[in-house]
Amino acid sequence: MNKSIFIILLLVMTYGLFAQSDTGTSNVGGISAYTYDGARSGVEKLKMNVYILGQVYKPGLYLVPDDTNFLTLLALAGGPKEDAKLNKIRVIRPRGEGEKPEIMWVNLKKYMETADEDLLPMLMPGDTVILSGTIFYAFTKVVDFLSKVAVALSVYNLIANLK
Repeated sequence: MNKSIFIILLLVMTYGLFAQSDTGTSNVGGISAYTYDGARSGVEKLKMNVYILGQVYKPGLYLVPDDTNFLTLLALAGGPKEDAKLNKIRVIRPRGEGEKPEIMWVNLKKYMETADEDLLPMLMPGDTVILSGTIFYAFTKVVDFLSKVAVALSVYNLIANLK
């Protein structure tokens, strides 16, 4: 009797681990674009994968509700860094299989001046938001690299003169 209960429990657990359900979600690039998040207040909720990269404090992949807007994603990522280029933010949106992705440009600086929500795109599954750095950011990176080279050369010069 105990053996049969153990076998039944083992089968149920194995089925639970390997069972897959189809939620009727669309695919982008061969992966699921949405994840079912259940129903709240009688409304079914889906979650989608979006990415935010570049000059934000917490770049990466975010699993957000399907009605998440551009500003919410930016806030989730910790906001833009001081050296982020706010007038030219790139949003890359994947299209169907074999098609080139759509590239959109967002002017967050203009949005902050006008509060015109038409300047901000609605997020879609698989979107990648990229905040580039300003020219000052690139300049600081070059200066940092050159200062490290100068330190290395001065150490080499000091060692060479010891002989």
